Amino acid sequence: MSGARVLVVEHEDGTGPAQFGERLAEQGLVIDLCRPWAGDTLPRTLDAYDGLLVLGGSMGPHDEEQAPWLPQVRKLLRQAVTRDLPTLGICLGMELLTVACGGEVRHAALPEVGLNDLIPHQAAFTDPLFAPLLDQDSWLRAVQWHWEETATLPEGAVPLLTSERCTHQAYRIGTAVWGVQFHPEVLADDIRTWGAADVAPLHALGLEPGGVVAEAGHEEKRLRTLWGAFAEQWGCMVADGPGPSARQRIPVERRP
Repeated sequence: MSGARVLVVEHEDGTGPAQFGERLAEQGLVIDLCRPWAGDTLPRTLDAYDGLLVLGGSMGPHDEEQAPWLPQVRKLLRQAVTRDLPTLGICLGMELLTVACGGEVRHAALPEVGLNDLIPHQAAFTDPLFAPLLDQDSWLRAVQWHWEETATLPEGAVPLLTSERCTHQAYRIGTAVWGVQFHPEVLADDIRTWGAADVAPLHALGLEPGGVVAEAGHEEKRLRTLWGAFAEQWGCMVADGPGPSARQRIPVERRP
C-alpha cells in the first residue's frame, strides 16, 4: 500500500474515473472522490493530498451557472501548479487548467467524438508520463468527446500531443501537471450513456451513437492496455511526489 491520497473531482453523474480509478486503487492509492454536482464540498487547499485528478463533463470551463463549483476547481489547479503537485486534467479538466493558468479555451471548429489518432510532438518522447507509452507501443489512439478545446496554451506549457482536428491534445506545466483533451479513463461501456444523451449533437456531426461505441469496443483491449499503463505511470508519480505522504510511502509496483 502506498498510502498516497488523490483528490478526484467528478463534475456530473456518469463521468467518473472508470478504469483510471481502478488502476490507481490497485496500486494502493487512496481515492477521495468529490462530487460537487451531488452536494460534496471541495477542499479549500490540497494540503492533504498527494495528487489531483480533475475529470470531464458536459459543461464548459466558464459555465459557472450550471456548475458553481468551477471557480474553486480552478483555484485548486493553480495551487497544484504552484506546488508542482502531480496533477491530471482530463477533457473539461484540461480546459479548466488552461483558463486557470492564463490560457484560452474556445468552441472547437471541428469537435472530436469517438476514437481518434494522437500525434506526439518531439517533447513527448522525453516526457516522464508519455515517453514510456511511446516506447512500448506505437499505437496511439484514444476516445474523444469534446466540443471545446484549448486555443492558447498557458505561458510555459509544453505541448506534447496533437491531432488532425485539435492542436492541443496534451501539454505539461512544470514537471508534474498535465492536461489531456482526450479521455484515457473510458472504455466502450463508459461512453454508452454519453452517446444516448448526445444523440442530436452526434447526428449533427454525421455520427451514430451505436457506431461510436462499437468502434471503441472493437479496440477495447488496446485501450485498456495503453491507457491503463498511462494511469499506472501517473499513479507512480503521485506515490513518489512531493505530497504529504512522501516520507511514509513504499515503492508502488507496476502491473506488467
